[in-house]
Amino acid sequence: MTTTSLDAARTALASACAEVTDAGPDDAVDGVSPALVARPGSTAETAEVLRAAASAGLTVVPRGRGTKLSWGRPPERVDLVVDLSRMSAVIDHSAGDLIVETQAGALLSDVQSTAASAGQRLALDEPVPGSTIGGVLATNSSGPIRVGFGTARDLLIGATVVRADGVLAKAGGRVVKNVAGYDLGKLVIGSFGTLAVITEAVFRLHPVPPARAYVTVPFGTATDAARLVQQVVHAQVVPAAVEVDWRPDGAGTLGVQLAGTAAGVQARVAAARQLLGTGAEAAEEAPAGWGVLPWRDGAEQATGLKLTCALSGLAPVLDALRRAADEAGVPLTVRGSGGVGVLYAALPADTPVEAVAGVVARTRAVCTEHGGSLVVLDGPPQVKAAVDTWGPVPAIDLMRRVKGQFDPERRLAPGRFVGGI
Repeated sequence: MTTTSLDAARTALASACAEVTDAGPDDAVDGVSPALVARPGSTAETAEVLRAAASAGLTVVPRGRGTKLSWGRPPERVDLVVDLSRMSAVIDHSAGDLIVETQAGALLSDVQSTAASAGQRLALDEPVPGSTIGGVLATNSSGPIRVGFGTARDLLIGATVVRADGVLAKAGGRVVKNVAGYDLGKLVIGSFGTLAVITEAVFRLHPVPPARAYVTVPFGTATDAARLVQQVVHAQVVPAAVEVDWRPDGAGTLGVQLAGTAAGVQARVAAARQLLGTGAEAAEEAPAGWGVLPWRDGAEQATGLKLTCALSGLAPVLDALRRAADEAGVPLTVRGSGGVGVLYAALPADTPVEAVAGVVARTRAVCTEHGGSLVVLDGPPQVKAAVDTWGPVPAIDLMRRVKGQFDPERRLAPGRFVGGI
């Protein structure tokens, strides 16, 4: 942006939002520096900001607390970051209806605290600590509890979004019902901020179970891990969550969460231990690292992979991943919801690009063969520059048409999502 256009944009944004500042180094989006940051305090103000941005021809990236801004591809350009952290209120908690309504900038942990005051919960894990509701929805992040309750897409019943041109749109409401037509709320989930800016959301809640316990059992091979997962999910123990944890030294642990009445949990713990065999142990506390991604933000950026497959493909996918890493001489950590075929893997930040590319290519082929995919969610700049982040996407033409309908001028996070969307 030229100095003249930047000044004009700053003036236009200031008339729409009380908090507009020049961007600093910490405002970069995956290495791409913006010029300005706006911090609206409401949905109406967000709409005004986006209208002003559209009039000034600015590209926009929405941000919550920035915990997942390095996921996906770097945007082609960022003029304005719309920071939603001021929009952090839990708007309403209707305990009798098991409903919570919240602004997008609210921390997931704060929403959980509000729901817990009535013995309820939003049945979502927090794989990245410090996540906001908007960030969870934009990336569709999930953890092992999705075995029992699904993802945010399954729990969302209403959403308010603002399009790139500043037009406000609402989908769903406060009642769980069947509808015909376009489900706008579910459409924007997982779109990485490329279709609209999510400002408010309504979720259905679940009661906090009276009792909870964890059964863990060690495993050493991909075949063993897959066999144990199959035994658990197809038995009568009814797991609330299942997690596979496979560490760089080759030692693995399958964790199973059981929840319900105290007597019921106790009986199912005994059944699960008998089912899983030698080495199965029970505890009231979750295993270390439970529900958290195997990589963390830090001074050195690890490469984070998301792998999906049909449950029947869990053994070959895990085996291909481990073999590829071992043959490349790269330490590998795997953690994920094995019970639904969703895994996350981490390679160290100093892994050579050629080694990352080899692991991705070999494992992606096996994931695809078994009805899934492999995505490079996060990684150092040199990895993202050399490795196909998203891989093949069968529905890419449809996704581009949807992008064209919502954001024809490509103002929202251009290039950050699949196929350069």
